[in-house]
Amino acid sequence: MELRVRGERAVLKGHGGAHTREIDPHTLALGGELADALHEWARVAAAVRRVPDMGEPGQAAAVVSQRGRQLAARVAAAMGSAVHYVDPVTEELLIVAPPPPRRTEPTLARRLFGAPPADGQPTPWGTGLLVAGFIAVVVITAMLALAAALAAEVSGWLVLLAALIVTVGLAPSLWLARRLPIIRWVALGAAAGIVLSWFGVLAIAL
Repeated sequence: MELRVRGERAVLKGHGGAHTREIDPHTLALGGELADALHEWARVAAAVRRVPDMGEPGQAAAVVSQRGRQLAARVAAAMGSAVHYVDPVTEELLIVAPPPPRRTEPTLARRLFGAPPADGQPTPWGTGLLVAGFIAVVVITAMLALAAALAAEVSGWLVLLAALIVTVGLAPSLWLARRLPIIRWVALGAAAGIVLSWFGVLAIAL
């Protein structure tokens, strides 16, 4: 895409073709405000070229060139492609690249469970949460059974120590499994079960 001034109008055309049709910015998806700004800039540029000895031509030309580069950058961002900007005063060609895509901050779910599948398959939230809930119940039952059995034989502090050892021992495996497509639901349920079971463990031990 090439941006230049033709008369007192700003025009856009495909770059590299001598017979490529010039297009009015209003006919493209640039927005009315940007298209109007392009034509206003073109009128100022045409006036500077017609009266080069009025005032300080160097300063006026620099302002026109700077404004043109700014508008070319906005066009490049709107079109998503590079713009070949032809300076209306010096006729120099400058390639203005579009800005890089914005890097979005990953959501909490993506940080915990990784990116979605590359093939575009939807995440099975219903089935996954059902599996996670079942695993959570199993883990809670097992942790409470262990705590109750130990509480009958040893002191409460040893019960807490045993529960802590189980929690610390499972934590690395659950963290590594969080990104696996199917196992991550099991890991989620186990992690939730361990956290919730601690309320019961504390009640039994203390």
